Amino acid sequence: QVQLVESGGGLVQPGGSLRLSCATSGSIISFYFMGWYRQAPGKERELVAGIASGGSTTYAEPVKGRFTISRDNAKNTVYLQMNSLKSQDTAVYYCNALRTTDTYWGQGTQVTVSS
Repeated sequence: QVQLVESGGGLVQPGGSLRLSCATSGSIISFYFMGWYRQAPGKERELVAGIASGGSTTYAEPVKGRFTISRDNAKNTVYLQMNSLKSQDTAVYYCNALRTTDTYWGQGTQVTVSS
């Protein structure tokens, strides 16, 4: 069973930065589409950023130019660097691994952007 564990969330002021980490229990990140999702209160979960097995990346429009997804295959870890944070970025952030019909989720980490 694959396990994903997120870390790095917290409280940050507008304009600040955070880096989220998603540690996986196996060597899967180079074979799966790894995505960061977020869910704000009262809203649906949405894809924020993703990195495919080949290394190509995709970003939601609201975070383009501010967030960067990356991975370290040796550490089995995926990162989300978040800069210029806004109050609208407040949400629970989840890590996801997807390949065909296999999908795994982490437990989520809270990100709160507030002064």
